[in-house]
This record gives sequence, C-alpha cells and structure tokens, in this order.
Amino acid sequence: MTEAEVRELFVKTGAILEGHFLLTSGLHSPLYVEKFQVLQYPEHTAALCKALAARFVQDNVELVIGPITGGILLAHEVGKNLGTRAIFTERENGQMTLRRGFVIKPGERVLIVEDIITTGGSVQEVVDVVRAHGGIPVGVGILVDRSGGTVDFGIPHQALLHLTVETYSNDACPLCAKGQPITKRGSRKL
Repeated sequence: MTEAEVRELFVKTGAILEGHFLLTSGLHSPLYVEKFQVLQYPEHTAALCKALAARFVQDNVELVIGPITGGILLAHEVGKNLGTRAIFTERENGQMTLRRGFVIKPGERVLIVEDIITTGGSVQEVVDVVRAHGGIPVGVGILVDRSGGTVDFGIPHQALLHLTVETYSNDACPLCAKGQPITKRGSRKL
C-alpha cells in the first residue's frame, strides 16, 4: 500500500478527526486518529498489517510484540504475515510489562508494532521490555507517525502514514485559550 492509499483508507473510514483532543501523551491536539475506525474492519487490518510486515521481511524477525490494545491486533496480523509468534505488553502498576506467561527468548529478534505514535513513549517502553528480557529489537513498525518524523528509537522504524500535527502542552494550548472543550478519546490521563 502506498502512503496515499493508507491516508485514503483512514479518511474513508472516518478515522481522522478534527477538534480538541487530549492525547495519551498528555499533550493537546487539533487532530486525532481513531485507529479503531479502520481496525474494526478485518480486511483493512489485514491489508495494513501485510504492508507493514513487508517492510521488515528481510530482518529475520522471530517475534512480533505490541502494546495493549491496538498493538494486540497489529502484532497478531504482522506476526501471521512474517510467520512468527505474536505477543503483547500491558501495564501493571503503571509499568509496561509481559504477563500471561509470555516470554522473550535471549537473542530473539523482535519487531515492535504500534498503531499511532506522537511522542513514542509507549513504544520506547516496549523496546525497553524487549531489551530487559534479552531480546534484540530489530525495528518498529507503525501505522501512523504523528510525530512529524521527530521520534528516534535508536533502531529502524517504518510508518505507513506520516502526519505532522501540532501538539500543545496544557498551559500553551490555543484551543484551551479559546475555551474549546476537550475530548479525551483514547487518553489514559484524566
């Protein structure tokens, strides 16, 4: 899939929203990508993950991992395309961790997948989990990079769609200054 095709799919499914949003990172933004508007369609999820897997087919990936929630779907579908196991991380007492008996074997080559990144914080936590268990992070596959290309994980990363979207801290948000109400779609923060 080309980037234009990915963008068209997100627009067609109503996944790109405009307003005043509180992001998981705690930042505010006038644009939000509601990935589940796309991922609710198995055929779209399959196509996107096939395209993502194709970008890492030469990296000898042995395991695909993603953070809960969207990362579960992506890891499963990308892993299916790469012929690997697929697991996910989740938070326990605020820390990203492996649960449910999941293991990363020492020296195992691991691809991290994520749906949307803005600051890359959740992905970096997953990279740290992989390294802490002796795995070798070989890359990061992303559906949508909202960072404007500013995030660097120290390993190769590929995104299917790149968006440059303004984000603001709470105290510097022009949307707040205008009194526009916040929508907390997808945010962990209150």
